[in-house]
Amino acid sequence: MNKLLLIAMITFFGFSAQAQAKKNKNLKYTTEVNGNCEQCKKRIEKAAYGVPGVKMASWDISSHQLSVILNEEKSSPSDLNKAVAKAGHDTKEVKATTEDYDNLHSCCKYVRE
Repeated sequence: MNKLLLIAMITFFGFSAQAQAKKNKNLKYTTEVNGNCEQCKKRIEKAAYGVPGVKMASWDISSHQLSVILNEEKSSPSDLNKAVAKAGHDTKEVKATTEDYDNLHSCCKYVRE
């Protein structure tokens, strides 16, 4: 009887662990991204769409909010932030390197914090 109980517990906990590891295929993620203009908008959205699993990306010029729908089975919010920073734009989570920031057009250079 104890073996049967042990097997039932192992099976239950095994399925519980699998359920917790399931990734969201339509994660709605929003983060702040520094930028100034329409040229920035195109660059930020292009960087976001370059991340595997990004289904939708929209950056608002006035609020500086980047909204995406992301398949977490293919990439993570961290991957997204790194890609946007590589394009020269600081996010709340990841800062662009000085070299990447310096490559921006003069009208796109925002005040860095």
